[in-house]
Amino acid sequence: MTYQLQTIAIDGGGTRCRVACMIGGQKHIVEAGSANVSTDLESGVAEIVSGLGELARKLDIPAAAFEPVPAYIGLAGASWPEIVAKVAARLPLKHVRVEDDRPSAVRGALGRDDGILVHCGTGSFQAMQRAGRIVLTGGWGPVLGDEASAQWVGRKALSAVLMVQDGVRPVSELTEHLLEKFGSPAGIVAFAGNASPADFGNLAKGVTEAAAENDPAAIEIMRSGADHIATHVRALGWSEGLPLLLTGGIAAHYAPYLDVRMQQALAQPKGQPIDGALSLAREFAEELSECSV
Repeated sequence: MTYQLQTIAIDGGGTRCRVACMIGGQKHIVEAGSANVSTDLESGVAEIVSGLGELARKLDIPAAAFEPVPAYIGLAGASWPEIVAKVAARLPLKHVRVEDDRPSAVRGALGRDDGILVHCGTGSFQAMQRAGRIVLTGGWGPVLGDEASAQWVGRKALSAVLMVQDGVRPVSELTEHLLEKFGSPAGIVAFAGNASPADFGNLAKGVTEAAAENDPAAIEIMRSGADHIATHVRALGWSEGLPLLLTGGIAAHYAPYLDVRMQQALAQPKGQPIDGALSLAREFAEELSECSV
């Protein structure tokens, strides 16, 4: 195969890792597993390397061909210089820029336009882009943050079951279903003690479905998440007329619980995080080219 690799882009989150490259203006993408380098650095790096290998096989080229290509990598959990340095050192790539996964998500959704992005996937964060400048809030991880994320919804649902057992809230179909699923309060506690963010997030679909059926426990959780979103959106400086985008697997389910004015401001994303990563990869490649002149 004749090829001219231009850039590599990687978008790694708590649920999946997408690896892409541009060849002759054409985008090629493959997927690997979870790549949250703050919760499991070695596993996250292994998924990236695996994804690079899969992409090489798809293109029928040697994996070594990627080594000199400029690569932009946006990863969940890559928020601290120590982690960034460790990731870069472990990858079979010569020219690498590693950041957390939020800038690529913002660029993918908004392009270069002004607006506010609310992302609620396995984790969560909020961002405002204005005149090319990005301001971020949230994204502090499953222990201290990630409110309104899928894993947060799953944890809140299990907490609601335990509150029913304590007699401080009424039973609902959702809490009955979860109690049956795990067998007992002890089963819930045992699950939670070993569950990953993705494990908690897998419970979120049942919550959104229960909310659509007017389950009071589920509606309370969704309203709480929407209140969190609205608080951060306002703190970022949202005003009527500024587009508001909801991305991530659970984000759109919060729309009915938002203020009517915010509902009216909702807009569709221009692209995916991997598109943003590819855009940032092009910028990185241009910077390298300028430095070499």
